[in-house]
Amino acid sequence: MIQGLNHFTVLTDDLERTLDFYVHTLGLKPGPRPDFGFPGVWLYVGDAALVHILSDRKLPVQRSGALDHVAFSARGLAAVVAQLESRKIDYELRRQPESNIWQLFCFDPNGAQVELDFDAAESR
Repeated sequence: MIQGLNHFTVLTDDLERTLDFYVHTLGLKPGPRPDFGFPGVWLYVGDAALVHILSDRKLPVQRSGALDHVAFSARGLAAVVAQLESRKIDYELRRQPESNIWQLFCFDPNGAQVELDFDAAESR
């Protein structure tokens, strides 16, 4: 059945702020996208288009909808924290019980909760 995550889609009413968050704050890279006949951007991690952003649809009243959050594996905890703080983006940082993995939670400009998981050996 399921073999991995292909991508997730973010709806936005502010494409520039959304791109700024995912590209400049989290480090994803814009890349090729087929012409689907409606506006959007694909953001990549390596060769994989992991985040699809659409700006032509109405956002739901409850911004997060039924999905609670999306989680990424990440590196560079101290640099990410510095980046979030320099951009005045609120976040919560905690350790996962037993594994001690660092879990950093924040929200994108559209209200989608993003989790970044860092190796337990990284320092804050």
